[in-house]
Amino acid sequence: MAESKTNALPKRDEIDSKYKWKLEHIYAGIDDWERDFSKVKEYISQIVKFKGTLGKDSNTLLECLKLSNELMSTNDRVFVYARMKKDEDNSNSTYQSLADRASALMTEAYAATSFIVPEILTIPEEKLNKYLEENKDLQLYRQFFREILRQKEHVLSEKEEELLALASEMAGSPREIFTMFNNADIKFPFIKDEDGEEVELTKGRYIKFLESKDRRVRKDAFQALYSTYAKFKNTIAASLVGSIKASKFYATAAKYDSSLEASLDADNISVDVYDNLIETVNKNLHLLHRYLKLRKKALKLDELHMYDLYVPIVEESKKNIPYEEALKMVEAGLRPLGEEYISHLKEGFTNGWIDVYENQGKTSGAYSWGAYTTHPYVLLNYQGTINDVFTIAHEMGHALHSYYTNKTQPYVYSEYKIFVAEVASTVNEALLMNYLLDKTKDKTEKAYLLNHYLEQFRGTVYRQVMFAEFEKTVHMKHKNGEPLTADILSNIYYDLNKKYFEAEVNVDEEISMEWARIPHFYTSFYVYKYATGFSSAIAISDMILKEGQPAVDRYIKFLKSGSSDYPLELLKIAGVDLSTPKPVQDALDVFEKILGELEALI
Repeated sequence: MAESKTNALPKRDEIDSKYKWKLEHIYAGIDDWERDFSKVKEYISQIVKFKGTLGKDSNTLLECLKLSNELMSTNDRVFVYARMKKDEDNSNSTYQSLADRASALMTEAYAATSFIVPEILTIPEEKLNKYLEENKDLQLYRQFFREILRQKEHVLSEKEEELLALASEMAGSPREIFTMFNNADIKFPFIKDEDGEEVELTKGRYIKFLESKDRRVRKDAFQALYSTYAKFKNTIAASLVGSIKASKFYATAAKYDSSLEASLDADNISVDVYDNLIETVNKNLHLLHRYLKLRKKALKLDELHMYDLYVPIVEESKKNIPYEEALKMVEAGLRPLGEEYISHLKEGFTNGWIDVYENQGKTSGAYSWGAYTTHPYVLLNYQGTINDVFTIAHEMGHALHSYYTNKTQPYVYSEYKIFVAEVASTVNEALLMNYLLDKTKDKTEKAYLLNHYLEQFRGTVYRQVMFAEFEKTVHMKHKNGEPLTADILSNIYYDLNKKYFEAEVNVDEEISMEWARIPHFYTSFYVYKYATGFSSAIAISDMILKEGQPAVDRYIKFLKSGSSDYPLELLKIAGVDLSTPKPVQDALDVFEKILGELEALI
C-alpha cells in the first residue's frame, strides 16, 4: 500500500510555482477581489436608475449602455477569478464560497440589467435610427441593436426577462452539481499499470491508460471508470435531465419551437446546418469503418473493443514529452502565423497564463478562459503525451483568439460566439500536425502522426457528431413528453455507438455509461460546433500554408473580429462558407486522403 500512496496525485502546494498560472495578475488577493465585488454592487444600484428612461434621448441610452458594459466587465473579472481559484482545488471551501458568491452576484447583475433589451425594443425603430445618426458615440452599438431587433420576437417583457435572469442561478444548478460530483467527490479505484504497480485511476490518467500498449491495462481502466460511474447512474441522470428541462424551459419561455432552435438562433444559425452536419457524417460512416478495420489489422487483433480505440496503432518514438519541449514544438508548428502571433504565444508561455499539471481536487480536462480586462488563462492537466502537446496548441489558439479580440473590440463585441470558438484552436492543431509531418523522415513516426491526425478527425468530427445526435434525440424525447431515466439514456447512447462502431468493433456494454461523464452535455447543443469548427479550421490552415501572408492577414482579421458580425459572416472573412455542408464533406475527403496514406504505410 505504501507504493500505491507514492503514486497518488500531488496536493496543490506540492506543485512547483513555475507550472501554476498567476491569478494574482487579476487580483493580488481576496481583499482586492472584495473591492471589485462591492464595486459591482454599486454599479447595480446605479444601473437600475436608468429604468424607464432609455427612450428619453440618445445620451441617456448611451450612458446606460456604457455603465452596463462597465458593470458586466467588472463582474466577469470577479466571477472568473473566483471560479478559477476554485478550479485549482475544488475541495477548497474558501474558494467554493467565493465561487458561490460570484455566481449569485452574476445572477444579480443579469437581473439588474435585464430591463435594457426589452426597453430598447419599445423605442420605435425610426427613433433608434435617429439616435444613431445624431450621436456618433452610440454608433459603436449598431451591431448590438441589429442583433436585438433580429431576435425581437423572442425577447419578453421587462418583468419576464427579469424573472428569467433571476432563475438563471437555479438553471445552472445541474451543471454545478455535476461539476462538484465529477471533480471533487467521485473517486476511482487503483489499477495495476504496465509494471504491475498499483496506481490511482483519475480522469487525467484515464486516456493515458487507454493509450497503453498493454491491453489488460486498457481494459482494466475502461471497466474501472465506467463501473464507477454506473454506481451513480441515477443521480447523474437526474442531474442531466435537470439541465435538459432547464433548456426546454428557457426555449419555451422565449417562444422557440425547441431547445435546438433556441441554442442555434443565438448564433443566427438555422437548424438545417445542424441536420446537414449529422447527415453528411452519417453518409461518411464507411470511412470511419474503413479506419477501424485498419486499426484492427495494425493491432493484430481478432476483434476490436471500445477500449482499443485510443491506443496508437503505431509505436510512438517518444514515450514522454517534457513540458518545455512541448512548448518548443508548438512554437515551431505555429511559425506560419507570423512573428506577431508567435510573440504573443511566447508571452503566454512565460507570463503566468498556464496552469500545467494535475493535482488533487483540480478541475479535469483543459480550457482557456479569462475576462476582458485580464490576459487569457489556460488550464491543463499535462501528462506528457503527444495528445497533450496538441492540447497546448489547441488551448493557446483559444487564448490568442481572446487576446486579439479583447485588444481590438470594445467590451460589447469582445465575446466571440461559440460557433466560431473552436476554429482558432483547431487551426493551431492542423498547423502543428503539418509541421510534424513535414519534419519527420522516419516512416514509423510519420505513420504515428497520420494515425494521430485520423484520431483528431475521429474525435472532433465523428465523435462530436455522435454526441450531437445523442443530444438531439434526448432533447426531442423530453419535448415529446417521453421519460428519460438512466437506463433510457444508456440505451440511446449504446445504440448510437453501435451505429457508429459495430461494423468493425465489439461494442462493450460499459460504453453505454459514457454519456454520464461528458460535461458538454450541460451546455445544450454545443458539441456540434467542434465539428463545424474543425472543418473550417482545415480549410483555413490549408489556405495559410498555400497562400502565406494574404491568408494569414485574413485570418488575423477574423481573430480580431469578436462578435462584431454574425458567425457565418466572420468566417467568410477568413475564406470559409459554412452555410452549406461542403466544408464538412471537404474535411472528410481530407480524412479519406490521410487514411489512404496510412494504409499505404501499414
